[in-house]
Amino acid sequence: MDLLKSMQISSSGLAANRKRVEAISSNIANAQTTKTAEGGPYRRKEVVFGSEPARESFDELLAGEIDAHSETVHVTEVVNTNDPPILKYDPTHPDANEKGYVAMPNVNVMKEMADMISAQRAYEANISALNTSKGMAMKALEIGR
Repeated sequence: MDLLKSMQISSSGLAANRKRVEAISSNIANAQTTKTAEGGPYRRKEVVFGSEPARESFDELLAGEIDAHSETVHVTEVVNTNDPPILKYDPTHPDANEKGYVAMPNVNVMKEMADMISAQRAYEANISALNTSKGMAMKALEIGR
């Protein structure tokens, strides 16, 4: 695998984890939102990752066996979960139904924070891989001196 391909793979991981952090941030920010433009409470968002071969041209498709197994990651879609809302008794709330229950988003802030830490660690791992590739390239350039 060449230097540019390894950097391409790491940068795709960075972009995918950035989208994941954005979705988690949206979930945390809307954990108390009871009314959205679509109607009803906010629905938790999840990011779906996919992978594809790290190839751009026909020449790369015919490259060696090592390149055949290298893949980049990308976000295939951001989906709203179908979890039912949590009903909370609060008759004074403006969005309460006739029985006094408010439909609250099914967002667990603790779970979202754990997911945020996981996404940050994955982001950091991709930065570390990118820096390692850069360091190896710099060392290779020093051999020619």
